[in-house]
Amino acid sequence: MKISYLLILLSLTLGTPSQIDVSEVRTAYIKASGDEQAVEQLNSKLISVTTTDDKVLVAYKGAVGTMMAKYAKGLKDKKSLFKEGVSLLDYAVTSDSLNVEIRCIRLSVQENAPKITGYKKNIDDDKAFILKNYNSMTDEGAKKFVKGYALRSKVFNDNERQLFQGL
Repeated sequence: MKISYLLILLSLTLGTPSQIDVSEVRTAYIKASGDEQAVEQLNSKLISVTTTDDKVLVAYKGAVGTMMAKYAKGLKDKKSLFKEGVSLLDYAVTSDSLNVEIRCIRLSVQENAPKITGYKKNIDDDKAFILKNYNSMTDEGAKKFVKGYALRSKVFNDNERQLFQGL
């Protein structure tokens, strides 16, 4: 009896993926860049997300995992966290390859990944995919996220950024 009560209490405290608001995750992801405490908070929020959940949340969890690697102590932990994050992110892309937001999340990770990781091979493909499919996006929150990223990213040139300005 006590164990089942504790499990229920724990699940309510940690939250389940169905209770995670994607729009809050988007906002937190943007704010987390370069802020260790914000990265850790977002990681805690996404800890219960698994590959069976919404693939956008899986992509964010993977991206945050790669961000956690930056703050890990020791090369072994950095490498492990980064690989785990990449694995989740690539799984999300494979599972929903037509999702512009997921491709943008991967682009953001690859653009900012240290060269030593070798995780930069999809930059051109993801950029082209985003440029081609941005206008077909229906989720306004996701569209705003992608537009905001494209306007700040060094991957997109001035002419490409102008395509987002009028949208």
